[in-house]
Amino acid sequence: MGKLAVIGTIEVQPGARAEVLRAVLAHRERCLKDEPGTLQFEVLVPSAEPDKLMLYELYADSAAFSAHFKGTSMAKVREDVGSKVLSLTGIQCTPGAEFAA
Repeated sequence: MGKLAVIGTIEVQPGARAEVLRAVLAHRERCLKDEPGTLQFEVLVPSAEPDKLMLYELYADSAAFSAHFKGTSMAKVREDVGSKVLSLTGIQCTPGAEFAA
């Protein structure tokens, strides 16, 4: 089984982006440190959409993503700012290099 990429979008309550961003960046650091299957985790701040954050995450495989999604860091970020998040959506993708191999 190959790598799994996730493109995520977080929509937050108006005015809450800075607080959610701090929590998501802390989550990113925990994931990269404590989850061996989390290979890359980028947090993007859209210039023209003040109530959104975007994520690019890369996992060793779908099992690593499942462990991440059910893990303690995810629970902590939900506890810290879950009430400020209006929606969290994600698109699972296969990295293009996986097809070329």
